[in-house]
Order: sequence, then structure tokens, then C-alpha cells
Amino acid sequence: MESPTAARQAWMELALEQARAALDTGDVPIGAVVVGPDGSILGTGRNEREATGDPTAHAEVVAIREAAAALGEWRLEGCTLVVTLEPCAMCAGAIVLARIPRVVFGAWDEKAGASGSVFEILREPRLNHWVEVFPGVREDECAHLLREFFGSRRTLRGSQGTQP
Repeated sequence: MESPTAARQAWMELALEQARAALDTGDVPIGAVVVGPDGSILGTGRNEREATGDPTAHAEVVAIREAAAALGEWRLEGCTLVVTLEPCAMCAGAIVLARIPRVVFGAWDEKAGASGSVFEILREPRLNHWVEVFPGVREDECAHLLREFFGSRRTLRGSQGTQP
């Protein structure tokens, strides 16, 4: 039997694959997967805001929608959401509303994270659902992908500066 840690590492690889695919459309490279209670992949998602023009098309929301459609049920009880970046407030709210009991994430989001860094929505005691959080899984890889993306954007903007 595979250990929980090994399973989380493998699931994060699938989320990283989704994150890399987001680069094809110029989206921020964040990927997510929803894993069913039996270990099967029920939904995958990547940021699609640029691709679709939808401000709610975050990787987590896309994966949650796909998983709910696969199950024919909005309650994703027993599932695990794996995402390359700490969920934001919108995504954390969607996780709570979908009744997902576990979240595994890679990199911390010190500016907009809502799973322990800036806000703590997933374990807010006043809500009717709490989520077990496993942070920092393959954190360096997840953070590196984001740093490269934003670094290349800054370089591109700098090279498009004023002409002499």
C-alpha cells in the first residue's frame, strides 16, 4: 500500500502537469486535481482566466466543477483537492461549499492565500465545514514554476520600455 505522503507527491505531479499546460494560454501556471476516495482522478483544472476571459476560472474551481460533474453530485465528500498554490479566498470558499475534507497544496501564497498565510478560511471555526490542510508538498517545484513565469513577465515588460 502506498503511503499518504507518496500519494500526495504523485498527485502533485499531476497538478504540476496542469500548471505547465496553463502556460500555453498565457495563464498563471497553477494546476489542480480532485482525487476521489478510491484514489481515482475525478477532475483536473488549470488557470484559464486568460484563455476563457472568466475571472472565476481558477485551477481549483475548474477541477471542482469537473469532479462534481463526474460524480453527478456537488458534495465532494471523501475527496482530496491537490493544487500547486495555496488557495485564494474564492477557491477556499468553493472548497468549503463543496465539502471537500482535505486540501494538499505546494507553494504558499503570501499575498492572497486563504489557507493559512493571509486568511484561514479552510479551518474557520464559525463555518459549518472544516478542511484538513497539507501544505508544502513539492513546494520548491511549485514556487519555482511561478517565479519563472512572473520573472519572464517582468523581463518582457522591461524590454518593452521607452525607446531612446
